[in-house]
This record gives sequence, structure tokens and C-alpha cells, in this order.
Amino acid sequence: MQIPSIIAACAALAIAAAMPASADGAGQTVTPTFQQPITNIPGKSLVAVVVDYAPGGASPSHVHAKSAFIFGYVLSGEIESQVNDGPRRVYRTGESFYETPGSRHPVSRNASKTKPAKLLAVFVVDTDDKQLTIPIEKHDH
Repeated sequence: MQIPSIIAACAALAIAAAMPASADGAGQTVTPTFQQPITNIPGKSLVAVVVDYAPGGASPSHVHAKSAFIFGYVLSGEIESQVNDGPRRVYRTGESFYETPGSRHPVSRNASKTKPAKLLAVFVVDTDDKQLTIPIEKHDH
């Protein structure tokens, strides 16, 4: 499998994309950069988004679509992340992590109060799943 090629292509698309972005008011902006059905896996799609964190910015605690396998790659800065009940960890530029389907993401934030950070999130998800991120307070347990 050519994962480095896929990651490089997604990163290039993420950096070059000029699509609309959405901000949630918590110091993050999410920009969709790529969406494509995976033709040899019917019903699955590859979706990439770039999350820009302002200094001190954070994502609310959340879960993702139940079908989502997520690969996170730090494009710049430092991102503090926690998946499920695992340890909190700071990932630096060039480092990555993953989330398996059904995972909780209680911590995802810029580790710096003075410098911005940028994260590429690549999802392998059911094509029919349109809401990729669900804040925990809205999620049924």
C-alpha cells in the first residue's frame, strides 16, 4: 500500500486548497480539502480536512462518525491530543496519530499559547456518513 503517497497527496491538497472553512469559536478553523470515494472499497470514502488552531485554540471534546478511521498528521506547530482514556500527548510537526472507529477525542488543542498549529486529518469513512465530528455533549452515549 502506498500510504506515504496518499499522505503526501492529501497534504499537498490541504496546503493548496481554497475551499470554504468553518470556525467554531474555540480558536479552530476546519477546512475541507479532499473527498473521494474509494472505488475498490464500495461504500467507503477518503476525506481530508485541515484544522488550523490559533494560539491556545482547541476543538471541543468530540467523537467522529462511527465508521471513521482517522489518521492525524501535524503539518505545523504542536498539537496536544488524547484519544479515549489514553495518555495526553504532544505531537510535533511531522508526527502522527490515529483514531479507530468509535473513539472519543476528549483533547485536541494547540499546545502553544503563542504560535499557531495546523493538523491534517484524513478519514476513511462510510460514504453516507456526512457528519464527521459530533461534540460529546450532543452525542448519545
